Amino acid sequence: MNQSAIFGPFFAMLTLVFAVWLYMFSRRIPFILGGTLTQEQMTTPGMFAQLSPPSVNNPSDNFKNLFEMPVLFYALVLYLYSTQAVDGAYLAAAWIFVAFRALHSAVHCSVNIVNLRFFLYLISGVALAFMVFRAALAHWTA
Repeated sequence: MNQSAIFGPFFAMLTLVFAVWLYMFSRRIPFILGGTLTQEQMTTPGMFAQLSPPSVNNPSDNFKNLFEMPVLFYALVLYLYSTQAVDGAYLAAAWIFVAFRALHSAVHCSVNIVNLRFFLYLISGVALAFMVFRAALAHWTA
């Protein structure tokens, strides 16, 4: 298998992060420029988030979330590539991870149905866990 194929989902995940980043600013900047918040409200820890409507706060929360589990994904992709371990199962799981993270972000940044969001997050987590535990098992049994 072409080992560099694993970089397809890798760059798709990076693209998702930048898409959410841009969306976050498209919601946040108009809210800030609306002029209803004081400097203290914008700089006091937690107050800005507390005063922001969900349409402003949810994309920000999602952006932060994209620096949690995906960090493990990035590290694992680089490990798989460097050890020449990429195969069809890893590639499929990587695309599942990215697809369900993208769906999770879409729900989180829009309708924010928590049960749906949790399900999407869970599926992405299972795909990543499969990748991690499979790689760890292969490493320890080699």
